Amino acid sequence: MSKRGYSMQKNTQPISRQALLEKANALIQEHDDYFAGLEADEVIQQGDVLVFRGPFFLDDQGLPTAKTTAVFNVFKYLALTLSSRYHLA
Repeated sequence: MSKRGYSMQKNTQPISRQALLEKANALIQEHDDYFAGLEADEVIQQGDVLVFRGPFFLDDQGLPTAKTTAVFNVFKYLALTLSSRYHLA
């Protein structure tokens, strides 16, 4: 194992960015915090962790809203769930 620590990748499957986003968005729609417009439109890999991004639904002053909290929680769920299964190919 290298210093960068990609140990989980030995136990995870490679997946394309597009295929991963499709899986992520399917999970989002099944999540209890889902609301219309909530979606992941970008994913990056930071070490062993997949980091999902999308609209954060800030208010007119750029401050977080209740929807922002839901987005954060759902993206955290995606990271925990999908990072243990996949790594970007």
